Amino acid sequence: MLLDENVDRRLKRDFAEEHEVVTVAEAGWAGKSNGELLRLAEQRFDVLLSTDKGIPYQQNLSRFYLAVVLLRAESNAREHLAPLMDQVDTALASVEPGTVVRITPKPDTQR
Repeated sequence: MLLDENVDRRLKRDFAEEHEVVTVAEAGWAGKSNGELLRLAEQRFDVLLSTDKGIPYQQNLSRFYLAVVLLRAESNAREHLAPLMDQVDTALASVEPGTVVRITPKPDTQR
């Protein structure tokens, strides 16, 4: 899995051990446009994890042999994204190339 530049790199620690997680910077792709990043990523990764809500509108994701998981939270900070990790793990079990999975915080049920 590739973590986009807009995702706090510390989130890498919150993935289960079975997932290989690499940041865009570690891959040497910092500063690449979304289209170029997707073309590079599909050759090496199954999933791009991002918070860039524009990706599905800017790119025809069905062309890529890669799934995109979009995280939506209060901010891109780890403390706001980490609570979404259970949902991410569930999505990773069934995500298909060329698709987008949007993950948002679950409604607060303790009110």
